[in-house]
Amino acid sequence: MFRVIRTLGLAVGLLGGGVAAQAPEFAQQYAQRLGGAVDELRREVATLESDARANGVTRDGAVERLRTNPDDLVARRGEAARAAIARLARLSAQQQALAAATSPLGRVVAVMRDPDPGIAEATYRAYDPAVPTTADGLTAGLLGFFAAWGGWRIASDVGRRMARRRPRTPAAAA
Repeated sequence: MFRVIRTLGLAVGLLGGGVAAQAPEFAQQYAQRLGGAVDELRREVATLESDARANGVTRDGAVERLRTNPDDLVARRGEAARAAIARLARLSAQQQALAAATSPLGRVVAVMRDPDPGIAEATYRAYDPAVPTTADGLTAGLLGFFAAWGGWRIASDVGRRMARRRPRTPAAAA
C-alpha cells in the first residue's frame, strides 16, 4: 500500500510541476498582448498630440477642451482620450517592469503584481499551454513539483499516523 501512496505522490508532484511551469508561459503571452496594447495606445495618443499641435494647443489642453465641450459626443471622446493616456502610462510602467525582471520567475511576479484585467482575461481565453524550456519555466516546474509532492507527503504522513492512533474497537461478545 505504501508504494501506491508513494507513486501517487510522485504523480501529484509531476502534475503540480506541469501546472506551475505554465506560469512563465502565461506571463510571456501576457507580455506579447501588453506590447500590442501599448503600441496601439501610443498610436492613438500620437494622433491626439498631432491634432493638438495642428490646432496650437498642448495634449492636455486638447483633452480638456474636448471634455468640457457642450456636445456630449465630443465630451465623451475627451474622456476616452484622458482614459487612454492614463492607461498608456499604466501599461508602459508594467511593460518596463516586465523588461527589468531579471530574477527567475521575475516576469511572473511582475504580471501578478498589477495585471491589466482586460489583457489578463484575453490572454487567459487565448492561452496555449507550452512545454517549459526556459530557466523560468523549469524553475517554476521544479517549485510546483516540490510543493505538490511535499504537500502530498505531509498529507499522507498525517493520514497514516492518524490511522495508526485510532483505537480498534473490540469485537462484540457473542
